[in-house]
Amino acid sequence: RAEKTEVLSEDLLQVEKRLELVKQVTHSTHKKLTACLQGQQGVDADKRSKKLPLTTLAQCLMEGSAVLGEDSLLGKMLRLCGEAEDKLAQELIHFELQVERDVIEPLFVLAEVEIPNIQKQRKHLAKLVLDMDSSRTRWQQSAKSSGLASNLQPSGAKADALREEMEEAANRVEICRDQLSADMYNFVAKEVDYANYFQTLIEVQAEYHRKSLALLQNVLPQIKAQQEAWMEKPSFGKPLEEHLAVSGREIAFPVEACVTMLLECGMQEEGLFRVAPSASKLKKLKAALDCCVVDVQEYSADPHAIAGALKSYLRELPEPLMTFELYEEWIQASNIPEQEKRLQALWNACEKLPKANYNNIRYLIKFLAKLTEYQDMNKMTPSNVAIVLGPNLLWPQADGNMTEMMTTVSLQIVGIIEPLIQHADWFFPGDIEFNVTGNYGSPMHINHNANYSSMPSPDMDHADRRQHDQARRPLSVATDNMMLEFYKKDG
Repeated sequence: RAEKTEVLSEDLLQVEKRLELVKQVTHSTHKKLTACLQGQQGVDADKRSKKLPLTTLAQCLMEGSAVLGEDSLLGKMLRLCGEAEDKLAQELIHFELQVERDVIEPLFVLAEVEIPNIQKQRKHLAKLVLDMDSSRTRWQQSAKSSGLASNLQPSGAKADALREEMEEAANRVEICRDQLSADMYNFVAKEVDYANYFQTLIEVQAEYHRKSLALLQNVLPQIKAQQEAWMEKPSFGKPLEEHLAVSGREIAFPVEACVTMLLECGMQEEGLFRVAPSASKLKKLKAALDCCVVDVQEYSADPHAIAGALKSYLRELPEPLMTFELYEEWIQASNIPEQEKRLQALWNACEKLPKANYNNIRYLIKFLAKLTEYQDMNKMTPSNVAIVLGPNLLWPQADGNMTEMMTTVSLQIVGIIEPLIQHADWFFPGDIEFNVTGNYGSPMHINHNANYSSMPSPDMDHADRRQHDQARRPLSVATDNMMLEFYKKDG
């Protein structure tokens, strides 16, 4: 039966209820927090590291870097990321060890040791109270059986023994109650310490994230620097000036590569720029140009694919080669009736082009003028060339239906491009070297990677040159084209 005597004050009864609630919450928190740990709980840092997913990821990245080699961009990226992930893993281990020591273990002690000890003592007190009430009842029964009034104390050896038993039970209750009360008050007083465990958790997490962020911010510039220093970057769909800056060129690689190939194999091809190429061949050539690695021999038999790739590059520029800013000026110039004034207005617009755009449009117009010299064979008059290439050199900046818009301005654009081709030497005086960079590839590109070997000397004998060629990776359109020229000289 429950004890009759209530030996705890109302305050301590409230504390008793709170003990169970705190125990439940602390136990649940300890369980969930332990589940958040990625490392194996209770082992040293080295053993913990081996089981950590971040560590295995770092090892995988480093192994991948070793496989790909430091001379590839992916190899460099994997190494930098692998080192960063390994450092993050070390920070995570340090963080988890600290959380385990300063938060998880104290919560465990609170939920599984301190509160249960108080509750065990409370149960012991309840038993002592029962014993005390039982001994009091027996003593009272002894008095009744002796026929004494309720206010008189029974006497005799038995009565003395019962009284002594009752007093000892009351004494034990008093001692246990005092101890329990002290422990309960201590629990209440230490609540601020228990609350501090959770403050510590947030502080340790904040420090861990600060250090992790610092590590990532330190490695990001290194990663970006490697990306920016790497010369093999796609050119299709990229801003002209960005591509030129990255590659260290004056003429965009796809423009120079396609022009130099067409000079070799396409000048007399009927319908050049008008006849559609094979879609798969065009896709392959564009991808090869993006990698700056093109086999000239493969495409020399398909000049329409080369012309298609050049048109695609021009069309995929984020801004037309002749710029959005000058679009209205070009259109207004084309509407001038008098030829002399019209040409002067077009010349004025040319002079306003940014340097990179001017250099590339000059290069392209000079090539197109040369192409029209073969118009008897290729059927590509200045007008025909302007019709098929004009929309790829100039278009309006608008969000409307591009097809409808281009239909309305196509004649005006033809009226701009055609005179540029017809009077190329007047707009752009002087001769032009189409092999601008000397080997159709930027020297910066050729030398940036140890796997790309230098060109063989024209004086090298045929056997040595063949061996040299087999040992190297292909460089670019121009380089392979030069190889063809060397072989031709050898017969």
